[in-house]
Amino acid sequence: MPNPSAPRQNGKQLDPQIRKKNFEEVAQIFTQEEALAEAERCLNCKNPRCQANCPVGVQIPAFIALLKEGKVGQAVAKIMETSLLPAICGRVCPQEKHCEGNCVLREKFGAVNIGMLERYTADTARKEGLLQPPVCASATGKKVACIGSGPSSIAAAAELARAGHTVTVFEALHAFGGVLRYGIPSFRLPREVIDREIETVKSMGVTFKTDVLIGATEKVADLLKDFDAVYIGSGAGLPTLLGIPGESAVGVYSANEFLTRVNLMQAYKFPQTDTPIQIGKHVVVFGGGNSAMDAARCAMRLGPQSVTVAYRRSAAEMPARAAEVAHAKEEGVAFDYLITPKEILQDESGRVKGIKCTRNELGTPDAKGRRRPVEIPGSDFVLPADTIIVAIGQRPNPIIAKTTPELKTTERGVLELDEQGKTSLPGVYAGGDIIRGGATVLLAMKDGIEAAHRINAYLKEGK
Repeated sequence: MPNPSAPRQNGKQLDPQIRKKNFEEVAQIFTQEEALAEAERCLNCKNPRCQANCPVGVQIPAFIALLKEGKVGQAVAKIMETSLLPAICGRVCPQEKHCEGNCVLREKFGAVNIGMLERYTADTARKEGLLQPPVCASATGKKVACIGSGPSSIAAAAELARAGHTVTVFEALHAFGGVLRYGIPSFRLPREVIDREIETVKSMGVTFKTDVLIGATEKVADLLKDFDAVYIGSGAGLPTLLGIPGESAVGVYSANEFLTRVNLMQAYKFPQTDTPIQIGKHVVVFGGGNSAMDAARCAMRLGPQSVTVAYRRSAAEMPARAAEVAHAKEEGVAFDYLITPKEILQDESGRVKGIKCTRNELGTPDAKGRRRPVEIPGSDFVLPADTIIVAIGQRPNPIIAKTTPELKTTERGVLELDEQGKTSLPGVYAGGDIIRGGATVLLAMKDGIEAAHRINAYLKEGK
């Protein structure tokens, strides 16, 4: 019988004083006993709200029921009926907004820890040799190109391969994974987990190619000569800057550059790796999202005296996951709210020496319902800093749109889709951050899966 009132299992974590000095994974995998105890809390609801609110439709009660019976291989196969990245999603999906946020036990006993159960299932199945790629349909003779190798393209490629198409993924960088690899630190998502999940997709017959920048090395028009359809999932890698005086000073990074240097190029291992990174004594990170938390926690591991997250609203409006904020605080990251940066101050050599800021108060709500920050007259002050990381958002790189004028974009620079999810160019589909301008891994995967279904229909109808 289910035991919903049993204590929620959260697993173990590395000690904050130890982990803030290394890049090892913070959250440790459930033991078998913890996993079974947590699985027993699931009520196996007849109308599971958790599953209904999963963007990729993971059959949550079904996989947990199999886990209860000790059928780990069948449990992971059940997850992979709709999601080919269970070990990744178990780690980085914001379950509190989707499945766990809608668990019937949440209010009274605490939601079932679905994320940790998914991670346990995927990791254990792979370790024990029980994880098998899905069986693909007979070859259709159709070829599809996927631009980018982030979560959206990987999800699309897997679904297209499952349908029997020949799929090639083109990646601009030298390693696969997109934002999973360059944006998310290894202490949240180990590199070997990304590699293993991509190997599963490769085993389905998908070909991956690195160092191909579509829009420069090749254009979308070139791909359409060789492929029957194209999926654009190239993400949003262009940073949004503060737009204030002094932003070109030495010691100012965009979060994109900083995280890419640390995560993709492994600058924290320099000189064992080729990419160095300079970090000062006092680091300030502007922003309140998950990228800001990742940047702050990476910066802390590089050994400064202090790291401060400066956010223009209050803590209640901060969009970052609560768990990531808590982890940052445990590791010594400070938070300063209701701040607007006005000017970056420089020394005689052009290096950052501080930021002139003003204090804010919250005014009326904006279009998203969050109260607007309003500057308080006469509240100017200087925040000491010699390294600044700007993590206030990102947008798509315009190279594909500029080299493919047939593709319509919105004012925000994202690709424009019609009611059927199609771009303005026949045979070309898109999803993920290049249509959203920045979203979660799971929503990017959802876009990729839905686009794959549309591409399947298109290939059956037209070619």
